[in-house]
Amino acid sequence: MNIFEINGGKKLSGELVPQGAKNEALQVLCAVLLTPEKVIIDNVPNIIDVNKLIDLLTSIGVTVEKLGPEKYSFEAKNVDVDYLISDEFKEKGSSLRGSIMILGPLLARFGKGYMPKPGGDKIGRRRLDTHFIGFEKLGAQFHYDSKEFFYEVKADKLKGTYMHLDEASVTGTANIVMAAALAEGTTTIYNAACEPYLQQLCKMINAMGGKISGIGSNMIVIEGVESLGGCEHRILPDMIEIGSFIGLAAMTGSEITIKNVSYPDLGIIPDTFRKLGIKIELKGDDLFIPAQDHYEIESYIDGSIMTISDAPWPGFTPDLLSIILVVATQARGSVLIHQKMFESRLFFVDKLIDMGAKIILCDPHRATVIGIDKEYPLRGISMSSPDIRAGVSLLIAALSAEGKSQISNISQIDRGYQNIDTRLKNIGADITRL
Repeated sequence: MNIFEINGGKKLSGELVPQGAKNEALQVLCAVLLTPEKVIIDNVPNIIDVNKLIDLLTSIGVTVEKLGPEKYSFEAKNVDVDYLISDEFKEKGSSLRGSIMILGPLLARFGKGYMPKPGGDKIGRRRLDTHFIGFEKLGAQFHYDSKEFFYEVKADKLKGTYMHLDEASVTGTANIVMAAALAEGTTTIYNAACEPYLQQLCKMINAMGGKISGIGSNMIVIEGVESLGGCEHRILPDMIEIGSFIGLAAMTGSEITIKNVSYPDLGIIPDTFRKLGIKIELKGDDLFIPAQDHYEIESYIDGSIMTISDAPWPGFTPDLLSIILVVATQARGSVLIHQKMFESRLFFVDKLIDMGAKIILCDPHRATVIGIDKEYPLRGISMSSPDIRAGVSLLIAALSAEGKSQISNISQIDRGYQNIDTRLKNIGADITRL
């Protein structure tokens, strides 16, 4: 098992370029299955989850060609749908949660799709009902083998319909949009997810010849077409990595510039960090975070404690709440962190308490952080990464801490962050991969 060893307490300085967005990559890579023609995708992040999905697509029969460090060509001309019932596929598909999104395009183009229960972060319940209810409303038949944990969907011909999603699931919306793109007639999805990565998927399908309107709203209308063609697509920078770098700069008191952030697609992320007192300057399309010895959490107008919670887009993304929590430990003032969407995502705070943070875990969804205003640094400890986002939060805490820290199970971090140790070394971090 690989381990990060970090000697913390060092100020960092320099520029960081965010990788391509992991969550968008998982969606648009699945969309290549919608057409037999060549699709070229640029800014693909070199991370475990994305590489696993590319390997899975290759196994299904997609011809994959690497055109550059982050640029790929995909041609799904000879897809072997029957491979999906093989033991090899069951093992590969179950190791990656994003693999669930191959079902929509396979169902639309080939009339059937199979999937083992997907893996991913253990951050609480992550039900898949929205996906399959959507497929059924389009006319598919759904079967779940509870002994084998195996899903099956089939349809002679999908037909457009109106549906109101029971939750604004991002992957659920993406899966249904891809299925509806080749359905007969018009599909209207209300209470749809509308985050930038879902918008990117819709724009890519339109570039392939699809007819999707309402992009960016919570009502998406898809006019089904008979077939889709090839296109070229560029993935947005990863907003979660950008938020992580903002938090890193604040915690370590460092001056860092984050390059080419696609600022209009960041939504309320910069302003949420500003609520913690972090200074952020927009220079062109770069974010400049000056070195700050102190930052102070805002209060509400009536003086009550600030609450930061997650919500479906355009609300604050749940993937950055763990970063916000860590950053708040060194702020001046207090904040209530309310993680509404996943009930196991705050359980990493015990490690921060061991490092010297003042946190009260109220329940599985809420934690109160009493900022210590950098009165004394966190102390280095040995810990394990429970999931991608908590792992990076602990890494940021370790970089700010006094002394040596070790983080094990860093494959969780590698699932979502590209060469993170090398990139941090380039701006002065003392981090070693053991």
